[in-house]
Amino acid sequence: MKKVVPVVLRHKNHGVEILAFHHPLAGTQLIKGTIEQDEQYEQAAIRELFEESGLIAQPNSKFMGNLILSFNQQDWYFYLCELKSELAETWLHHCQDDGGLDFRFFWYSLDQQPDDHWHETFREALNFINNHIAGEI
Repeated sequence: MKKVVPVVLRHKNHGVEILAFHHPLAGTQLIKGTIEQDEQYEQAAIRELFEESGLIAQPNSKFMGNLILSFNQQDWYFYLCELKSELAETWLHHCQDDGGLDFRFFWYSLDQQPDDHWHETFREALNFINNHIAGEI
């Protein structure tokens, strides 16, 4: 199964932070979603970012690579998404998933080790993103 992961980063004095959220039923996560039939992967990333966070990405997101998860063999495609405006430190977004859920968004420093609130799949994804960023420096 193929999924897209729209990645939103910001650079702070202490390092790089990634946009993450607390799912009320499933712990700490990154935004991700299923690619719809006949949908371009980049467009799927932009759509998922909007659906799960309410944020609108600039067109032409940058493909970061893909990862086949060791946990469940899903194929995740990562896209670096740029936004038009600065974001708050935290906020709530009401997502229509599963009948409507409130996701609490925050910035997560990529310098720290993910704790047990992160599912194994997202810990693997964070490692992939960190390795990608390290390769660009």
